[in-house]
Amino acid sequence: MSILVTGGAGFIGSNFVLDWLRQSDETVVNLDLLSYAGNLENLKSLDGDARHVFVQGDICDHALIDKLLAEHRPRALVHFAAESHVDRSISGPAAFMRTNVEGTFTLLEAARAYWTAMDDAAKAAFRFHHVSTDEVYGSLKPCDPPFAETNPYEPNSPYSASKAASDHLVRAWHHTYGLPVVTTNCSNNYGPYHFPEKLIPLMIVNALAAKPLPVYGDGQQIRDWLYVTDHCAAIRAVLAGGRLGETYNIGGWNEMANIDIVKTVCALLDEFRPDPAGPYARLITYVKDRPGHDRRYAIDARKIEQELGWRPAETFATGIRKTVQWYLDHPEWVSRVQSGAYRDWVKQQYAAP
Repeated sequence: MSILVTGGAGFIGSNFVLDWLRQSDETVVNLDLLSYAGNLENLKSLDGDARHVFVQGDICDHALIDKLLAEHRPRALVHFAAESHVDRSISGPAAFMRTNVEGTFTLLEAARAYWTAMDDAAKAAFRFHHVSTDEVYGSLKPCDPPFAETNPYEPNSPYSASKAASDHLVRAWHHTYGLPVVTTNCSNNYGPYHFPEKLIPLMIVNALAAKPLPVYGDGQQIRDWLYVTDHCAAIRAVLAGGRLGETYNIGGWNEMANIDIVKTVCALLDEFRPDPAGPYARLITYVKDRPGHDRRYAIDARKIEQELGWRPAETFATGIRKTVQWYLDHPEWVSRVQSGAYRDWVKQQYAAP
């Protein structure tokens, strides 16, 4: 038996592959284009492991997807591959439309042909698991209840619009063709192997380099934070027991303002690796807010808990300590992902007002 994972060299995808193979001998066929955020070094511990079959390729390549499905006969396709950074979607939306919309369409069509040709038992067992985001629901006001699976879609960035489009495609392929799909919409993930353009790893690496810690606007944007291995466990639960055609929201029950996240990271670095120059919070620098910045996300994760018994194992206090410690323990990984192009991107994106 095997599963096909797309985007399995990215942040969440690589954590999922590692987590899966810690708990199962079922082969993972890992398809990743290895764009700037895909990193095979995340999977170095699997070198020589026959259970991990890596294929470099594009999810928009229909012939390649057909070949992988025919050759490996997976019982499930878990679709992580996506362009995911909101800031990049604002400056260059075309890549998001291609990967997140066209790529998902290509996978759905290949999976539909593969599934249609199966015998009845294999058809009943097959799953197409689409991994999405809470950003498709838009922005919440301070007193609004958290996002439930029944919330209307109101995406506000090119990134979230592209993910909303992919969600709708997955839903339509289930209702029109009967393809056995499940969709999960997660909140902000954090943890090991997170590319340092996102908030938490950016704050860690900048602080250690005594660089400014750029905070958008007033820093009061609120997000729900989910430790990445908790997300992996939730995906396993939905893949195993989720109802066909259903959506499950996955959250960490951790709403925090961005500025409080930054101050927490600073306090942990003060504890783990004190800077003789003074507290790391001295580096906090407020910069111009990004266009259309959503004010608040929050996830109501009761459905997955009630139906499938999943609840996050990590609190934010435990997860963020593990995360900061991981970056301190892996300076070589950090230095290798910080290419010249990445440094130019950060400089451009977080220029002072």
